[in-house]
Amino acid sequence: MKKPMCISLRGGERIYVNGAVLRVDRKVTLELINDVAFLLEGQVMQVADATTPLRQLYFVVQLMLMSPHDNEDATAVYREQRCALLAVAENTEMLLGLEAVEELVGAKRYYDALRKLRTLFDIEQSILSNSELLTPAKIA
Repeated sequence: MKKPMCISLRGGERIYVNGAVLRVDRKVTLELINDVAFLLEGQVMQVADATTPLRQLYFVVQLMLMSPHDNEDATAVYREQRCALLAVAENTEMLLGLEAVEELVGAKRYYDALRKLRTLFDIEQSILSNSELLTPAKIA
């Protein structure tokens, strides 16, 4: 049996466990004894924050994690988003990261896929910043 995972939460903090949203009213430590899909509140991306292609992919994988029994539509959107990213990505580290994410999603290891996607955010931001510098300035 796997070692239980302990998670400490502050009062008012939320955790998403197997699709359920739990909020604690005081500082508490949860011990997750079996395998569960969970996200801490700080790891949850809101729709308004999914402003780049990679963040949109993160949001879709997040939906897959939060609704594990009903993710056919999310899986289809994930495939479309991923294909669109692969079509335009040229950065080797980004391509390798997306390949790793695909393996994790294929194995239904959504939490690990989200963690990998978060490591790619800085790379994406750098790419987007550089492309903005290359775009000619608009003349008023």
